[in-house]
Amino acid sequence: MAEYDFDIGVIGGGAAGLTVTAGAAQAGAKTLLIEKEKKLGGDCLHYGCVPSKTLIRTAHVYHLMRNSREFGLPGVDLPPVDYREVAMRIQSVISTIQEHDSEERFCKLGAKVEFGEATFVDEHSIRLNGKTISAKNWVLSTGSSPGIPSIEGLDKTPYITNKEIWSLDHLPKSLIILGAGPIAMEMAQAFNRLGSKVTVVQRSNQILSKEDKDMADTVMEVLHSEGVTFYLNSSVMSVRDLGSEREVVVKSGAKNTTELRGEKILVAMGREANVTGLGLEGLGIDCTGKGIQVDNRLRTKQKHIYAAGDVTGQYQFTHAAGYEGGIVFTNAIFRLPRKVDYTFLPWCTYTDPELASIGMNEKAAEAAGIEYVVWTEEFKGNDRSLAEGERVGKIKMILDEKEKPIGVQILGPQAGELLSEWVAVLNGKMKLSTLASAVHPYPTLGEINKRVAGNFFSPKIFSERVKKGLKFFFNLKGRACGDDA
Repeated sequence: MAEYDFDIGVIGGGAAGLTVTAGAAQAGAKTLLIEKEKKLGGDCLHYGCVPSKTLIRTAHVYHLMRNSREFGLPGVDLPPVDYREVAMRIQSVISTIQEHDSEERFCKLGAKVEFGEATFVDEHSIRLNGKTISAKNWVLSTGSSPGIPSIEGLDKTPYITNKEIWSLDHLPKSLIILGAGPIAMEMAQAFNRLGSKVTVVQRSNQILSKEDKDMADTVMEVLHSEGVTFYLNSSVMSVRDLGSEREVVVKSGAKNTTELRGEKILVAMGREANVTGLGLEGLGIDCTGKGIQVDNRLRTKQKHIYAAGDVTGQYQFTHAAGYEGGIVFTNAIFRLPRKVDYTFLPWCTYTDPELASIGMNEKAAEAAGIEYVVWTEEFKGNDRSLAEGERVGKIKMILDEKEKPIGVQILGPQAGELLSEWVAVLNGKMKLSTLASAVHPYPTLGEINKRVAGNFFSPKIFSERVKKGLKFFFNLKGRACGDDA
């Protein structure tokens, strides 16, 4: 039997890699974690989820202060935002969370942490900082980076991505965002609320293209009402550096071109898997433009080499990476054939209002050829929502032909939190009748989940057939008010 330096080696210290490392080390496996950056935590901690949600919160508070009259409060004459103070708060939050993702913590768990760029020299060994290290199993969790499109002049024009945006020393007077995915929309609203003039250029006819159009359009309407300008069905023809400004030429339709000018350009047009330099070509491991190819147990063609997180190109969410890390841990350490199941994987775009989803939306159901029906409930009918000044949004519950829920979308206040109840309902295969009959505290936003399930049962419970039966058996007298009284 071959002897290896480690039982398992993990390349990449983001959500997936840290999950595998913590589990393997605590289970007694000799574990090595390798990270190319100077700190653990990955893109989410340093350039993604944590700084973006911190910024979103800051922008939300500033937005509330500017709109204090809507809550019956005196108007406030606010000074401009000092972005350096905002950036300092963001870094303080990152630093606090960094303690949980520190080298010291994982050393205490039993894992060895190394920093540097690893390259495979054979199917069990890598070269790192001038030395060769072997492991029985390997996990590739190297994440992803911003995709940079091929646009004329972009290589000669300064631009920023989700990595550089946190290092700005001042608030841009104007910001042109290329792309309209979740990152783009969250940043568009946040910077607009802080005081930047924001313009969004999108290739397709809607923002958040994976979402149902009615939900995405409502988000766009809110952002537009706050001051964000949108160019849909528009292609970026070229960009140019004008010194203090950047020029972006966009084409809408067959002939119409528009010259946009802004202080900064934010490129947010997708992600690319970090596979360069790993030496995977010599191992026969398949990679496409999206990422590393794996089976449903997250194994590559080399069955002892796994891949998890953004690098697979599947679902690029931190919680998905953590989930996949757990799948890899179970397969590699416990040798149990556990498979991934994304049927009810939730996700959320943290605009205001938030847009959260689980399971299939209408687009996905139509693409799969599934017959479905939609039940909705508006937030303007929720007492707590009205009390908090939130009138925009709704919940959509999608049922298949067997009247079983296959997906839920929530557009409204705290949609990501509200979706958690559906995570339990759908993954636990709970009956809708259980949700509809459960007692929810009043007044809460969560009542909207109970209401939409109740909407499904109301026509059945209060049908003419049921009323006739009750009248026959129990001699009910019918309406006491109205035309039939």
